[in-house]
Amino acid sequence: MSALFAIWSVVGLVAEVPSGALADRFGRRRAVVTAYVGQGAGYAVWAVWPTFTGFAAGFALWSLGGSLESGAREALLFDALAPEQRWRYARIASGASAAGLLAQVPGAGLATLLFATGGGFAPVAWLSVGTCLLTAALATRLPDVRPTDDVPTPEQEPGPPGPGWVADLRDGVVEAASHPPVRAVLLAVAVLGGVDAVEEYFPLLAAGWSVPSALLPPAVVATAVAGAAGAALGGRAAAWGRWRLTATIAAAVAALAVAAALAVPAGMLLVALFHGGYRLVLVVLAVRLQERITGSARATVTSVSGFATEVVGLAVFGAWAVGGVWPVVAASALVTMLLPRILRDRNPPP
Repeated sequence: MSALFAIWSVVGLVAEVPSGALADRFGRRRAVVTAYVGQGAGYAVWAVWPTFTGFAAGFALWSLGGSLESGAREALLFDALAPEQRWRYARIASGASAAGLLAQVPGAGLATLLFATGGGFAPVAWLSVGTCLLTAALATRLPDVRPTDDVPTPEQEPGPPGPGWVADLRDGVVEAASHPPVRAVLLAVAVLGGVDAVEEYFPLLAAGWSVPSALLPPAVVATAVAGAAGAALGGRAAAWGRWRLTATIAAAVAALAVAAALAVPAGMLLVALFHGGYRLVLVVLAVRLQERITGSARATVTSVSGFATEVVGLAVFGAWAVGGVWPVVAASALVTMLLPRILRDRNPPP
């Protein structure tokens, strides 16, 4: 199993940024549709070829699909809005994030039911294939917006532009790495987004804190619902000032720290509070990132953020193995301390 997850991680890291440049060059809608078809193909491979090689191929397809979608979806939705309508992006992004989190609850329940009725893995895999293909079909209805430069950044001016995909890749990486307003928010999104890896450990936290076995599923579902609620509020919170947002994430981090120190069943309520608070701020930071990107390589820049998020997520897994929940508290506290500076200028000049 570790080898399969290693394949998934390596493929995702290698493909993340180049796939964003592909979306900028050949169309964001095409990238999103291809991503869902690719993920569906991964599930199909698992169903028809249930061997190590088949699962490895499925994990690779799944990871490639995720890389193609990452960056392309956000860029497609943001650029589909007219400049005077881009204030709506915050609510669209928060609604999509909340819906994705909530969908995990009935999805997990249905998968459990299919397994319990003796169907095994195959029905779950084919249901996943159908879901991916349906999502791809819906994505074809999205407007296919071609990227254009809003305002050329100083970093994009020197030297003649390179041809095609390589130029998009270069421009996106340069803007992400060299344009300070973009870089600051991108790093904050990466750290908080990487902290999301801790969600995988919520069941272990609950069990370790002596939550009764019968209450483990409700406790984990409650944290997911709290995260969805926080994400849903992110659309309204996009208009908040930097100090209000800082106070929100500070309260969330404090809740997690107290829960970790107490290590009692009731601490899961504080974990749910943390999950909701940081999800709210994460949505706002992701919106700020889109607002600060000025070049045409929007999907590439967002994919750089996705790459950094994956790296932080892997670091969280490693840190958890050494120090449990406390490294997560430390990483979140670092973002909290830097947030007022990061958000000091909402709409900085290019």
